[in-house]
Amino acid sequence: MSGQALFLTVALLVCAAECRLVQAWKKSYVVYLGAHAYGPDASVEDHARATESHYELLRSVLGSKQMAKDAIFYSYTRNINGFAAYLDHEIATRMARHPEVVTVMESKMLKLHTTRSWDFMDMERDGHILPDSIWKHAKFGQNVIIANLDSGVWPESHSFSDEGMDEVPKRWKGSCTDSVKYGVPCNKKLIGAKFFNRDMLLSNPAAVDGNWTRDTEGHGTHTLSTAGGRFVPRASLFGYANGTAKGGAPRARVAAYKVCWSGECATADVLAGFESAVHDGADVISVSFGQDAPLADANSFFHEPVTLGSLHATIHGVAVVCSAGNSGPFEDTVVNAAPWVTTVAASTVDRDFPNQITLGNSAQMKGMSLESSDLHSDKLFPVINASSAALPNCTANLATNCAMGCLDSGKVKGKIVVCVRGGDIPRVMKGMAVLSAGGVGMILANGEMDGDDVEADPHVLPATMITYSEAVSLYKYMASSSEPMANISPSKTELGVKNSPSMAAFSSRGPSGTLPFMLKPDIAAPGVDILAAFTQYVSPTEVSADKRRSEYAIMSGTSMACPHVSGVVALLKAARPEWSPAAMRSAIMTTARTQDNTGAPMREQDGKEATAFAYGAGNVHPNRAVDPGLVYDITPNDYFTFLCSLGFTTKDLSRLSAGKFACPAKPPPMEDLNYPSIVVPALRHTMTLKRKLRNVGQSGTYRASWRAPFGINMTVDPTVLVFQKAGEEKEFNVTVASQKDKLGRGYVFGKLVWSDGIHYVRSPVVVNALD
Repeated sequence: MSGQALFLTVALLVCAAECRLVQAWKKSYVVYLGAHAYGPDASVEDHARATESHYELLRSVLGSKQMAKDAIFYSYTRNINGFAAYLDHEIATRMARHPEVVTVMESKMLKLHTTRSWDFMDMERDGHILPDSIWKHAKFGQNVIIANLDSGVWPESHSFSDEGMDEVPKRWKGSCTDSVKYGVPCNKKLIGAKFFNRDMLLSNPAAVDGNWTRDTEGHGTHTLSTAGGRFVPRASLFGYANGTAKGGAPRARVAAYKVCWSGECATADVLAGFESAVHDGADVISVSFGQDAPLADANSFFHEPVTLGSLHATIHGVAVVCSAGNSGPFEDTVVNAAPWVTTVAASTVDRDFPNQITLGNSAQMKGMSLESSDLHSDKLFPVINASSAALPNCTANLATNCAMGCLDSGKVKGKIVVCVRGGDIPRVMKGMAVLSAGGVGMILANGEMDGDDVEADPHVLPATMITYSEAVSLYKYMASSSEPMANISPSKTELGVKNSPSMAAFSSRGPSGTLPFMLKPDIAAPGVDILAAFTQYVSPTEVSADKRRSEYAIMSGTSMACPHVSGVVALLKAARPEWSPAAMRSAIMTTARTQDNTGAPMREQDGKEATAFAYGAGNVHPNRAVDPGLVYDITPNDYFTFLCSLGFTTKDLSRLSAGKFACPAKPPPMEDLNYPSIVVPALRHTMTLKRKLRNVGQSGTYRASWRAPFGINMTVDPTVLVFQKAGEEKEFNVTVASQKDKLGRGYVFGKLVWSDGIHYVRSPVVVNALD
C-alpha cells in the first residue's frame, strides 16, 4: 500500500470514528410550539405550510434548510404544533431559547403498565344483562370510536370480529396503513391501525420488530379488547376464567396506534400517536403506559408526552384515560396525573385462582396459581430450598431466585423447590428452571417487600405463589424438620370472594407530588387477573421458551384497569354525547363505591383500610354513572386558567390556545379548579374553596351532607341547591379550618355528598393541616 493510500485509509477510519462519536451525542428531541391557528378541517396546503415553517425554524438555528429536513423525523401539523428532530444537545438548547418555542423535551422511554370484571361491576348478572345496565342505555357503545395507544393489535382475535356491524361512521378519517406481509387489515370493527416508530428506531432500533401494527407482545391486544372487544363465548386461558370475554363497549369501533415497542414507548412516537388519533376522529383515547416515576414538579408538565398529547386531545373534546402506574403500595408514585386525564388505579374482582399446600406436619397454606397439574393428592414430596441446590458455577443468590441453569439436578430431582420471587427473572421462567433440573413442583415465596401481593400464573409444572407471612411459616417448618415434605393441589376458579374489591398492592398511590392540589388517582377499576384477548405471536407468559399459545390471556396491572374505564367512558359518550370529557369523568367519580361486597370500607390487600390516595373517588360503578344527577364540568379555558395559576405565562397560554386565551390578572388558587374531588395539601388555619355543579337530570333540590376529615372543621355554603331545569349551574363554597390541638397528623380524609334523595353526588375531601 502506498503512503498516500495508507494516509487516506487512516483518515477515513478517523473520520468514521469521529462521525460515530458525533452521531452518538445526538438524541431525539420534541420542539413544542403550541397549537395551530387553523382547525380540524385544515387543508393539505395548511399542513404543508406548517411543515415548511418547521423546516425554516430549525434552519434558523442550524444554518441549512437541508440539514433541518434531514434532522426532522416528525412534523406535527394537525392539532399539535411542533416537530421531532435528531439533534445534539447544543442545538436543542439553542432551540429552547428561541422566542417561538414553548419548550423542548428530550425523548424519554415510557413503560407499559403491565370477563368476570364486568359482571362484578353489576353490568350483568350470571351472563344476563340487567335492566338498568349502562350497556342498554348506551346501546353497548354503538359507533363510539376508541383509540388505543399501545403495542398494536392481533387482528385475527374474535374480539375484533365485525360480524353484523354496520358501515364505518363517515366522520372517521383513519385507516389501516400497514403495507407489509402479515400487516393489520381493517374491518368494520377494527377501523384503524397505524404504527409510529421513527423515534424508537433512532433511540433503540433493536426494540422495533417491524414496520407494522401487529402486536407481538400481547399488551395492546389485551387492553384494546378490554375497552371495546366483542362478546366471545367460551373464552379462557388454558381452561381458567372460562366464560364469555367482552369489552366495556362491545359495539364501539376500535383503532390501534402502535407507539410501544418491546415494552417501551418513545416520546416523539407517543405524541405522533396522540395527534393521529385526534385527527382521525377518536372519541376516547386509552393509554396504559407512563413514566417510571412522577414528574419532579409542575414546571416539567410539558416535558412529558402523555401530559402534552392529552391536553391537545381534551381541547378537541376527546376524553383521555390513563393508567396510574404499578409502583405501589408506596405513596407519591402515581403518574399520568394531569387534571385533564382520568387516572385509573387497579382493584381486585371477586374471583381468585387458589390452590393449597399441605405440609408434612399436616399444616395447610393457601397459594395462587393458574396451573392445574396434579401432584397426586395422596402423596407428599420432599421440599428443598433453592439456595441449598446451587450449582458450583452459580451464586446462592441466583439459585435462590431459580435462575435457569443454576439448580443442581442431583439435589432437586423429584422434589418441590422453594424459589424466591424477584431477581429480574420472570416467575414462569423460575418454574421452567425447576422443571429442567428435574423438580416436580415449585413454591414461589414472596419476600418482605412483596408482602401479600400474589399473582396467578400459568406455570409449566405444579406450582403456587404464597404471601410473605405464609413464606415465613414455610421456612420455620422446613427448619424444624430433617425431611420437610409437601404437596401442591391443583388450582381452581373461586367466585364470590369476600371483601372484594380490594386495592392491588402494585397500584400506584397518591398524593401526587407533581400536582398536590389534585387527588390522583381519580378512580379504581378491575386490574387483577383480567381475561382478555392476546397475541398468538408469543405465549401468555411472554417467556420465549414457552411454546404454548392462547387466544386469551390473564394479565394484571393498572394497564388492565385503565381500559375498563375507557370502555365506560365510551358508553357514556354513546348515552350522553353532549357531555364533555370532564363531565364524564365527574359522573364516574361521584357515583363510585368505597365499600366492598360485604359493605365494609374498601381495603388494601394486606387487610388495612384503604384511603382515597389508593382508590381516588372509589371503585367504578358504571350503571350509576349514566345518571349522576349533577356534574362538575371543566372547559379548556378552565384548564388554561389552572396553568396560569401554576405559573405559566400569558405568552405560553397564547401559544397553547393559538392566541385565543390570555391569563387573568390574578389567577384563582389552584385548589379552585372545578374538580370532583377536593384537596388542600397545605392548610394554614383556614381556606375557602369554590365549586360549581351543573344539573344533568331532572329539576330537583339537592342538600349537602359531609363528614369532615379528622381534626378539621368543615362548612358548606349554601347547603341547599335548587335546580329548576337541566343545564342549570349553581355555585357553592367549602371552608376548611384546622383544629390547633389536632395538627401534625398528615393527610386526613372526609367526604361531601349532594343528594336529592335519588342521586348521591359524592366527592372525597383530603386535607393536610400545617397550622
